[in-house]
Amino acid sequence: MLRSMTGYGRAEKHENGLAVVVELRSLNGKQFDANIKLPAALKPYEADIRALLQQYLQRGSIDLSINLQQYQGQNLVAFNTALAQQYYDQLQQLAHHLQIPDGWQQQALPILIKLPDVVMPANEVLPEQDWLQVRTVLLEAIEALNAHRLQEGMAMEEALRQHVCRILEYLQEVKKQDPQRREKVKRRLEASLQEYLSKEQVDQNRLEQELIYYIEKMDITEEIVRLENHCRYFEQVLDDPEVVKGRKLSFLLQEMGREINTTGSKAGDALIQQWVVLMKDELEKAKEQVLNIL
Repeated sequence: MLRSMTGYGRAEKHENGLAVVVELRSLNGKQFDANIKLPAALKPYEADIRALLQQYLQRGSIDLSINLQQYQGQNLVAFNTALAQQYYDQLQQLAHHLQIPDGWQQQALPILIKLPDVVMPANEVLPEQDWLQVRTVLLEAIEALNAHRLQEGMAMEEALRQHVCRILEYLQEVKKQDPQRREKVKRRLEASLQEYLSKEQVDQNRLEQELIYYIEKMDITEEIVRLENHCRYFEQVLDDPEVVKGRKLSFLLQEMGREINTTGSKAGDALIQQWVVLMKDELEKAKEQVLNIL
C-alpha cells in the first residue's frame, strides 16, 4: 500500500494539569527535513523529538508545532520582577526627559512583558513525567498524519495502476502495428532500389542481407519486451508491503521512459508514433504522482 508524503495530524491531551497540543504537517521532499517549533522547556528534548519524526515519517518536509497551553495549579512562566522594576525606572526617566505627560504608565505593562528576560519559563527543562506525556501526544499526532498519508496514498495507487495499464494497452497496439511497419519498410526499400537499379544489377542475396540488416536496425522487439517487463515489475512494487518505495517507482518510470523514447525513434512509423505519444502522456502523469509518494 502506498503512502503519500502529504498529510496532516493533530493530537492533544489534558492530564496532570498539563495541556499539550501537537500539530504536524508534511509535504513532499527528496529527504527527511523537519522544521520544529518548541517552547523553551522542551528544547532539551529536541533531539528525541527529531528522532521520533524520522523513525515514523521517514521522508518529506515536516512542520511540527508543540504547544504547552496551560497548567492547572502550576505556572509555565515566571516573571523577573526585579528586572521589570529596573526597566520601569528607566522608562520613567525617559518619559521625564521627553516631557511625556502622566498617563503613559497605564500602557507600561504590555511594554514591560515584551522586554528581554522579563517573562521566563518557570522550569528550564520540562519534568520527565510531563515529557512522557508530550511524547505520547506526539506519537498520536504522527499516527494521525500517517493515516492521512495512507488515505491519500490509496487514491494515488489507483491512479498509477491506471496509467501503467494504459501504457500496456497502447503497447499492444504498437505490437499489432509492427508487422505491417516491417512490411512497409521492406517494400519501400525494394521500390527505391528498383527505381535506381535494374534487376540485373541487383544481387538478390546481397539485397536480402541488406534488408535484414536494415530491418534489424529498426527492430523494436527488445524495447517492447523490456517496457512490458518494467510495467509488470512496477505493478509488483505497488503490491509490495514495503512502506517506502517512491524512489524505486521513480527509477522504474525513468527506465520505462527510455524504452518508450527508443521505440518512437527507431520505429519510423506515423501510427506507432501516435501510440508512443499517448504512452508518454501517461508516463508524465505517473511521474507527477510518484513525486509525492513516500
